[in-house]
Amino acid sequence: MIPVCEPLLTEEDAALVLDCVRSGWISSAGRYLEEFEAGWAAYCGMRHGIAVSNGSTALEIAAALLNLQPGDEVIMPTFTIISCAQAIVRAGGVPVLVDSDARTWQMDVQQVASKITPRTRAIMVVHIYGHPTDMDPLLELAARHNLIVIEDAAEAHGAEYRGRKCGGLGDISTFSFYANKLITTGEGGMVLTRRDDLAARARALRNLCFQSTRRFLHEELGYNFRLTNMQAALGVSQLRRLESIVARKRAIAAAYTERLSALPGLILPVEEPWARSVYWVYGIVLEEHTGIDAAEMARRLREHGVETRPFFLGMHEQPAFHKLGLFRGERYPVAERLARQGLYLPSGLTLNEEQIDYVCAAVRKSLMLG
Repeated sequence: MIPVCEPLLTEEDAALVLDCVRSGWISSAGRYLEEFEAGWAAYCGMRHGIAVSNGSTALEIAAALLNLQPGDEVIMPTFTIISCAQAIVRAGGVPVLVDSDARTWQMDVQQVASKITPRTRAIMVVHIYGHPTDMDPLLELAARHNLIVIEDAAEAHGAEYRGRKCGGLGDISTFSFYANKLITTGEGGMVLTRRDDLAARARALRNLCFQSTRRFLHEELGYNFRLTNMQAALGVSQLRRLESIVARKRAIAAAYTERLSALPGLILPVEEPWARSVYWVYGIVLEEHTGIDAAEMARRLREHGVETRPFFLGMHEQPAFHKLGLFRGERYPVAERLARQGLYLPSGLTLNEEQIDYVCAAVRKSLMLG
């Protein structure tokens, strides 16, 4: 079976983790943690990095920084992972959804202005599958309405929007360093910001809101969302070669596009002129006239030994939110079509040319069965 996504670990990765173990600084303090936070923030063009336990907890911290009151709204795409909307709900806010852009699969920025109300406090942008969202219109809207912009760049390590790094464009950004991301710490995440006040509060929130003057006196309820120095050592090593990782991801995507572009019935990922996509995953969307949906395509590819993953299911179709009285009766046709017809192919860093050829041949055979 050709797996969907797997990390590429090196001897340098192992050496830095071993050095961390030998130092004795294995928990949530140490030089690797400081180096990883500073290095990732600098790479993205932000001032502060606050390392946390995973991408979902990064979103929880970001949402907590908004100080949402009951009924406060955050505009976000419906087509994303549940962690995004979940963080808003847990912070006491209300997610307000917009549909996807049919071309890029990112949030449809043209819909955002009509969703702004007196209760809107923030816009949460999610850079989907490694391609940037069109940020300038959103940043202009946010400035005009005094809104915070959160960038979830968990899938967009090294991606660029008009020459600027994703995760360095909003007020707060979040990242995941899970094993299937471009760089990994096994589990792990990061919150970035330029603002000193937000950084200080994020650092407190991730560590149970201990105080420097009296440790076990708590003015606010925080979380235990710390990252370990061992995990950060792996992140430091991988950050040093991120550009080569991005280049490999882009080469894999180019190889897929070259081999699949002539096949009828497939919609392949695009890269806008203003973007550098990192192709975190290589997605395909099956046109309806093929008579094949994503589930059937996945079944056929599995018979050929090719593993796939489905696209996200929109937040408005999640039973967990319906039980909370959210999104009932809402429809977002582009996101619904993507969820029904889209899946992504193996695109891990260890994928070789022979395997790419095999996957593409399996896609061709599976389409012909339709």
